[in-house]
Amino acid sequence: MSEQSPPENAREGYADELPEYAERVLDVAERIPPGRVMTYGDVAEWLEQGGPRQVGRVMALYGGAVPWWRVVRADGALLPGHELRALAHYREEGTPLKQAGRSTEGHLPRLDMRRARWDGGADAEGHI
Repeated sequence: MSEQSPPENAREGYADELPEYAERVLDVAERIPPGRVMTYGDVAEWLEQGGPRQVGRVMALYGGAVPWWRVVRADGALLPGHELRALAHYREEGTPLKQAGRSTEGHLPRLDMRRARWDGGADAEGHI
């Protein structure tokens, strides 16, 4: 998500203007259950199209209209510039976190990717 992102809950107004790939990425983001995450690469693999950078670009431009905090970096680091907003969502949803060590910059936790990562399996309705 970036400063260019549309406001939350504004996706309906952008639907006619979104490129088809962006619409598909946002659909996957909306399918991720609360308390779970997918990496940018996971989303690209799920779609069988693009890669992590393309997914990241879509999320930066249009991610504010979906639960953007559920599409994350593979290392579990919180989205730079949006750490506190994301952390509030993770805590509210019960997303597994790893507490930061004393040497960690900003003492912010990371996502516990082993436990939080969603593969689109059991709860998924099939590939888009």
